[in-house]
Formats: sequence, C-alpha cells, structure tokens
Amino acid sequence: MRALVQRVKRCSVTIDGKLQSSIETGILILLGIKNGDTESAAEYLAERCSSLRIFEDEAGKMNLSVQEVKRRSHGSFAVYALR
Repeated sequence: MRALVQRVKRCSVTIDGKLQSSIETGILILLGIKNGDTESAAEYLAERCSSLRIFEDEAGKMNLSVQEVKRRSHGSFAVYALR
C-alpha cells in the first residue's frame, strides 16, 4: 500500500464532466492498494496521513495536522474512491 499526500487549498473530483466531490483546505491522497494489503495497514496509513503536521499555524510554522485544521474550521471531509 502506497500513499501520495498533497496539501490543497481546494480540490475536486470530476468524472465524465460531472462533479463527484470537492473540499476546501485539506489533503488529497492518491492511494495505491494491491492484493494482500490488510485492513490494519489501511487504518495505520489513514491515522498517519491525518496526523501529518503540514498546515501552518498562526505563527506561520508547519505545525497543524488536517485533524486540527478541520476542528478549527468546523470543516468536513470528502472521500471518493476510484475503483
């Protein structure tokens, strides 16, 4: 299992010209899964991705995780899986 994580100001998924999902400030994760990957590995990876401190705090330091950004902005998560 591999994940490419990108911090975004806004992001959307469009399929056949139709908007499927969109988010404001958050993270975009491109995830590769293969046969044999386990649910526990997915849970571990999800926890790691959501706790990455890749957002700026009030002092301009990269010190906030997406969980903290979500709490501060009362935001929501959008999840879309392509199969």
